[in-house]
Amino acid sequence: MSETIAFLKPRADVLARRATIIADLADLLPPEGLVHEPRELVPFETDAFVSYRRLPLAVALPTSTAEVAAVLKYCHRYGIPVVPRGAGTSLCGGAIPQEDAVVIGLSRLSRILEIDTANRTATVQAGVTNLAISDAVSPEGFFYAPDPSSQLACTIGGNIGMNSGGAHCLKYGVTTNNLLGVKLVLVDGTVIALGGKHLDAAGYDLLGLVCGSEGQLGIVTEATVRILAKPEGARPVLFGFDTSEEAGACVADVIGSGIIPVAIEFMDKPAIEICEAFAKAGYPLDVGALLIVEVEGSEAEMDAMLALIVEIARRHGVLTVRECQSATEAALIWKGRKSAFGATGRIADYICMDGTVPLSQLPYVLKRTGEIVAGFGLRVANVFHAGDGNMHPLILFNANDPVEAAKAEAAGNEILKLCVDAGGCLTGEHGVGIEKRDLMRHQYSEADLAQQMAVRAAFDAQWLMNPSKVFPLEGRPAA
Repeated sequence: MSETIAFLKPRADVLARRATIIADLADLLPPEGLVHEPRELVPFETDAFVSYRRLPLAVALPTSTAEVAAVLKYCHRYGIPVVPRGAGTSLCGGAIPQEDAVVIGLSRLSRILEIDTANRTATVQAGVTNLAISDAVSPEGFFYAPDPSSQLACTIGGNIGMNSGGAHCLKYGVTTNNLLGVKLVLVDGTVIALGGKHLDAAGYDLLGLVCGSEGQLGIVTEATVRILAKPEGARPVLFGFDTSEEAGACVADVIGSGIIPVAIEFMDKPAIEICEAFAKAGYPLDVGALLIVEVEGSEAEMDAMLALIVEIARRHGVLTVRECQSATEAALIWKGRKSAFGATGRIADYICMDGTVPLSQLPYVLKRTGEIVAGFGLRVANVFHAGDGNMHPLILFNANDPVEAAKAEAAGNEILKLCVDAGGCLTGEHGVGIEKRDLMRHQYSEADLAQQMAVRAAFDAQWLMNPSKVFPLEGRPAA
């Protein structure tokens, strides 16, 4: 990828003190808790947004809130930038470090601290994976609702940082709707608690502010999340259409009618072929677009809801309607969808966009997305959370060809601008990171950005926390 995204210039004074910093950090952490040899730093130089790479100064791997606090207190005292890191699955460069930064990796904070079924909560450390929460509460008949496609690997701390969603967010909401409390370490090492097991708290909604703040206001070390009772039954159904525009219009009409399925997922023909070749899920290959619509409840409830959805789909020329007949078939259907990004990576390099648009604009934005990418001489596969308009066009290109790489990045920027111009926004769940940072002025006025930056600076006046991310580098207040 061409180096079109700038990073802050490394602080020469920090780099000059590297040996001293490493020695001091070694005193704060157990021997296995500090990584600093150049070859050992390579796994931390990027995240899932692999277009950009920077070797950090060092990586701290704490095992407790106290160790996180000690590292932050030290870095704050000496003006050392810090980059929080969960599992490194960020698709927007949210965990990419810089040369003068200490990465604080939370992978060793991996304990489930409490499961409280009476209050329907689970309290976990930030390094617990998303799927591990559902696995832990499943024997008691519960689950954790947010389910990003990377849920096998991504951690709850990263989910909170980016306010992650998933296929089932249409009914159950994204991370912020399922988060009740956190233990947060501020930039100077102060530890505070926000929220708890209760449903609401007095004062400002600081918990809502932290969720989605991309590691710029502090580091979450523990979280209390809402767990839900498993539904009586669930049934995914495949709907095949001739065109993406017809499928998009169907989604808008389903939601507009007041029906709220658990999930509505979209795939266009390239995505269908890619996912079917990988998962053998039984997707129809003779359609131009596919919807996976899942409903849940009793058998009578599911039958009634599906009857209404089928009626709407027929008005939009649906070609195929196939209900799954077993739990195995349902699992395959979702395996195909959740494997989409990995399956695409088997055939090409790609950039995954994350714009969100009003549902009424889906047909138009899908059509224009295809036109934009074709205009750059590239291909696109669309797979996304259609129920809430969170689009994930995968722009396919050859990363070894600098010209194609630059075209892919330019096409992605045009698509994100399209989403904003259509009444949507730059990100639905992946975050801004470095990928969308320089597009923030396309969505926000200078006054909007100044107010957001003022809030950020109230938590971190020196801009040490994840400093190259979210806000354009030009126009920031002096640290």
